Amino acid sequence: MGPFTLDELKQAFAEYDQVRIRCSESRDWSQYADLFTEDAHYIEHAYGDMHGREVIREWITRVMAPFPHMQFPQDWVVFDEERGAVLLQAQNLLPHPSDPDHPGFGFPTWTRLVYAGDGLWASEEDVYNPARDSGNAIKAWREAGGEFVSTEQVQMKDR
Repeated sequence: MGPFTLDELKQAFAEYDQVRIRCSESRDWSQYADLFTEDAHYIEHAYGDMHGREVIREWITRVMAPFPHMQFPQDWVVFDEERGAVLLQAQNLLPHPSDPDHPGFGFPTWTRLVYAGDGLWASEEDVYNPARDSGNAIKAWREAGGEFVSTEQVQMKDR
């Protein structure tokens, strides 16, 4: 058995998931950073490494600014109780702007979260290839009538 029970890990992940849903609905991503410890490490392969809750807050609000309504439905989730980690594949999904029955426009991301206890996460690592995958999804969303809320505020590091 690891440092946390499976029930605690599942409960913390359920709250993480609910916060992401609330952020998408409210279009305010600042509360997402509150899921992390003050000294959290966030590895974002397209945007770089971030250290600290407030750095994560600044980054997430800026990176989500053009499409704050993006959703992240999960395809699968694995709980690694021994390491206090959660692994998942989610979709970076832009809902269809006018057809609620449409599946939306998205691309996959693989994420590893490491739990710190007390409902907070010590780290997150997101692995995906937005240079390859996001362009087609965003183009299709735009062709369907999707509009950015703001201009791009954060550049990918390997662009």
